[in-house]
Amino acid sequence: MIVITGGAGMIGSIIAWHLNTKLNRDDIVIVDRITHEEQWQNLTHRQYAHYLDKDQLMSWLQGADSKGRTDIEAVIHMGAISATTERDFNKLVETNIQYSQNLWTWCANHQVPFFYASSAATYGDGNLGYDDASIENLRPLNGYGYSKHFFDQWALRQVNKKLPTPPNWAGFKFFNVYGPNEYHKERMASVAFHTFNQFSETGTMKLFKGTKAGVEDGMQMRDFVYVKDAAAVVNYFLESALAKKSVPNGIYNIGTGKARSFKDLATNVMQSMNREPHITFVDMPQDLQGKYQYFTEAAMSKLASAGYTHPFHSLEDGVRDYVQNYLTQEDKYC
Repeated sequence: MIVITGGAGMIGSIIAWHLNTKLNRDDIVIVDRITHEEQWQNLTHRQYAHYLDKDQLMSWLQGADSKGRTDIEAVIHMGAISATTERDFNKLVETNIQYSQNLWTWCANHQVPFFYASSAATYGDGNLGYDDASIENLRPLNGYGYSKHFFDQWALRQVNKKLPTPPNWAGFKFFNVYGPNEYHKERMASVAFHTFNQFSETGTMKLFKGTKAGVEDGMQMRDFVYVKDAAAVVNYFLESALAKKSVPNGIYNIGTGKARSFKDLATNVMQSMNREPHITFVDMPQDLQGKYQYFTEAAMSKLASAGYTHPFHSLEDGVRDYVQNYLTQEDKYC
């Protein structure tokens, strides 16, 4: 069986989609805690064997005899508090650090492959670049980013100290992921999703003014990556582990390697709706000022060197698929 924490979330449910459709696997354990009234619909097209609340997972993994289940082939850990605005650091420590450490340790002790979600938020303001070759000096801008960075460092420390580690492991620094099944994320949903909704309701899309010298209105840049591509990378590592194919363990960026502006993104959403684009520029909220990334672009050579050669959707193609095959459909779930 394959365990997916955060399996009812955006990336987790699309990973399960890949397992169902590409590998014909339904021996999947979905682990989550659904807090949004419509989030369960991310699972309506999935085939899976078990659903567990996140607080049930560790005891379930230990099994009835407390020796540990022997039928787990891999753990894919996508579950986390992912809000960059979360202010309760104790919650971040418990969920994003300690829970992850417990899963890593179980996988290490039982020699089960372990793949987890890190984040591009670990890179902070980008002054040190976005290269996954070295992470030691990074300075995240918020508690969420710090919690992910701490676990990245902790994982590498286990390796460097020659402590027990999973036989195959990878951490994925997801950049700006957009696409189907993000509808429960509310404020933390992608600008692509917000553009579709705002433009449908008001005929315009609000983007931030350029509050930093040299940055024009709407020209803050991000590495936008389509969720189907993000899930495909995770499943490449999973499939390699299951096939006993040698792929280097480590921390990897998941982006496209090409930054695009929010203005580009919003324009493409509106054009995919077959509408004339219209954008209004507004001031940035106070709680984001000083904690905002103005530019992100993933260095992708490490992933390529690990043997991943599949092309990523362009912004135009990804947005078109998202809008025309999901957002405009009666059933918008993948």
